[in-house]
Amino acid sequence: MVFSSVEFLFLFLPITVILFFLAPESGKNFVILLASMLFYLWGSGELVFVLTTSILVNYAFGLSVDNAVISNNIKKKNILVTIAIIFNVLVLAYYKYANFFFEEMRHAFEAVGIDGSGWVQIVLPIGISFFTFQSISYIVDISRKESRALRSPIDFGMYIAMFPQLIAGPIVRYNVVAESIKKRQITLDGFTEGSLRFYWGLSKKVLIADPAGEIADKVFLLGSGDLTSPAVWLGTLCYTIQIYFDFSGYSDMAIGLGKIFGFNFPENFNRPYSAISITDFWRRWHITLSNWFRDYVYIPLGGGRMSTLRTTVNLFTVFLLTGIWHGANWTFILWGLFHGLILFLERVTGYRNLQEGQWMIPRRAILLFLVMVSWVIFRADDVDHARMLYKMMFSLEAIGMPEAVQIALSNWNIFIILLGSIVFVLPRNYSGTEIFIRSSKILGVSSRTLLVTFLLPLSLIMVVSGSFNAFLYFQF
Repeated sequence: MVFSSVEFLFLFLPITVILFFLAPESGKNFVILLASMLFYLWGSGELVFVLTTSILVNYAFGLSVDNAVISNNIKKKNILVTIAIIFNVLVLAYYKYANFFFEEMRHAFEAVGIDGSGWVQIVLPIGISFFTFQSISYIVDISRKESRALRSPIDFGMYIAMFPQLIAGPIVRYNVVAESIKKRQITLDGFTEGSLRFYWGLSKKVLIADPAGEIADKVFLLGSGDLTSPAVWLGTLCYTIQIYFDFSGYSDMAIGLGKIFGFNFPENFNRPYSAISITDFWRRWHITLSNWFRDYVYIPLGGGRMSTLRTTVNLFTVFLLTGIWHGANWTFILWGLFHGLILFLERVTGYRNLQEGQWMIPRRAILLFLVMVSWVIFRADDVDHARMLYKMMFSLEAIGMPEAVQIALSNWNIFIILLGSIVFVLPRNYSGTEIFIRSSKILGVSSRTLLVTFLLPLSLIMVVSGSFNAFLYFQF
């Protein structure tokens, strides 16, 4: 079940909200937990046992680590934290990377004449990267005395399985919501703001991301004989638009749902395509993931306080892990290393330290070019596919537009591409969320009126007609 589906919008969400507001204060967390488990069961079936096991095991680890902290038993605490992290990493590695590992082994065996067939593909539980990272942050935050363990299994289960952000984030670290889990204010203003934020995210997803994705998919599915340089650039542009509006739209919807239920989830995007360097980009793109790797990997490794060599190793380690986190494919690993390389070059050349006002337009253009080029290998099926796309992207031999792409270039989709491209040129301090959700000025009021009376009904019509796709980050 996805947020932009008939089942969710017209059945699951209304029933959940009604039950939540009817429940007494002591039962509200249970309503969210029950709804979250049903939500996951609907989308993953029997794989719900993976989520359930993760909840039970990490709940026990949390209590054990907390008791060790209270008794000041540092050795026991460290052992428990290490075992907990290993457990979570192994579960993630098994379900997310076992297929990749055995596929690579199969190729190696067949290269020397050994039959490598017989491996049964493992089904990936949706959202496993997100709830695993939240579980790790929970254990580590307790060990650092930043928060106390939750004594109620219902409260802990709700934190891990909370359906608004279970599948694709934002990654909500435990210390951010620890107090809200136990007690929070449920207000009409919060419900209103949350609803508007949800509508805004739904509009971004259905009205912009999906049409842009239709064109991107046509291009990336083309064979080598049909590819042309203009087609690859168009497909890359559309995917650049799609992945931003798709993922930021989901984050808006998740944050809005959290607000309805009384939680303040962290922001996950801050105009990433207005960045002036890759360093700046990663402070604005998937912020909760960047911050998670910074606080739980980069800084514990020594961060940027070490020697140049050690700092470089730390940097590449983080972005190697960032690539691996996104999926079991060499394309994601190379994508992560590419970003790590650019960050390294920005650091050693001092490029990232240029004042914000210096060469603003060319720096934004360079950043956008680098990001778009990197999205090619991120979207490609495999390394060979990426190589073919890059070769055609910078070739002057094949021009024109393939027929399959021309068919997808309807007037509506062309309009959407132009509309979505506005994010490349808007001022860095522009915030659609502030205007559509919070601004009390005439522009804000007018924008909210437009959102509720036009964009939301149009989005619902698109949903009912079946003109929507699953969120891109569901696969991660």
